[in-house]
Amino acid sequence: MRTEKSRKPPPPLDEEALRALALRYVERYATSEGKLASYLTRKLRERGWAGERPADVGAIVARFAELRYVDDRTFGEARARGLERRGYGARRIGQDLRAAGLAEDLRGEITGAVDARGAAIAYARRKRFGPFAREAPDRAARQKQFAAMLRAGHDVRMAAEILDMRDVDPDYE
Repeated sequence: MRTEKSRKPPPPLDEEALRALALRYVERYATSEGKLASYLTRKLRERGWAGERPADVGAIVARFAELRYVDDRTFGEARARGLERRGYGARRIGQDLRAAGLAEDLRGEITGAVDARGAAIAYARRKRFGPFAREAPDRAARQKQFAAMLRAGHDVRMAAEILDMRDVDPDYE
């Protein structure tokens, strides 16, 4: 039985192995160009490089984008829809897309399409805030709910509006 210390370290990467790692990564995970580049760079740092020419992570990522194995717009829109359904606001969605390595202009387009009111209502429903609360919160509880809405990426006016609602519009049920 081998222990952790007796394992032989993996061999350094070459062009073919790096490309295979990239392909395996995009097969398994929905990803962006930035996340793929970060992954490949990390693997190079961990395992080293044994290729004849210097490693060209950018060329691999560009080729995968050309082949549409990675598509930042599709990835970003899908990610934004999922976060919006869970009740996160445009600011929080933008932060998530920035962490995924999407370009600023693309992030702006995607977050501009977020239904702020619908996302805020979804968040309030999930957390049982505002019109979804079992009982009216006291002042301290309302402040905590308000802070949670802000952390979820909703603006001040929208958070206050949702927390002050008594009934939910039928369009958002």
